[in-house]
Amino acid sequence: MRPDQTAAAIAARRRTTDLMNVRVRQALTQMRRERAKITYAAVARRADVSRTFLYQNDDARKAVEDAGAEAAGQFTKDESAKAAQLDAAWRERALNAEELVKTMSDEVRSQRRQLATLLGRVRDLEGHLPADAVQRLVSENTTLKVRLRQQTQENRTLEDRLTAARENNRFLDKRIADLETALLEAKSPTELS
Repeated sequence: MRPDQTAAAIAARRRTTDLMNVRVRQALTQMRRERAKITYAAVARRADVSRTFLYQNDDARKAVEDAGAEAAGQFTKDESAKAAQLDAAWRERALNAEELVKTMSDEVRSQRRQLATLLGRVRDLEGHLPADAVQRLVSENTTLKVRLRQQTQENRTLEDRLTAARENNRFLDKRIADLETALLEAKSPTELS
């Protein structure tokens, strides 16, 4: 080969290598924007170059390694930000839960105080009753319950009678209507006019 042909071949190879390096840098820029995982295989596919080129060309290999390290650092930052955000959310929930527990504890204490006050009033009222008053109240309560059951049963019986009387009334109304119809049909048409 002649020296000018060799120089032309070397220049053509350099131009091709430079074009491939440009495509690699463009692919890396796009992959960073998309936050895609940067691997030799992914870069080779995007830049339309061989993996061998990426491994053998110092500029391309350094660009892929730098971009991979940068992406790993960005991934770490993103994960740290997510963890911090999640931690803040849990911290907020914990504070809200603590506040709710405090409020509920205050409410329980208030209910217990009120219950104690009411029980004290009941005891005070019981203390003023004569000895036989409790027994008398219990027997009156039992008597009232028995009378209530009796009244309920009498009410049910009266409702059943009322329902039966209404049925009888409907039956008799129908029977009267049938008899009137039969009487009218029995009379001849001349007697009606």
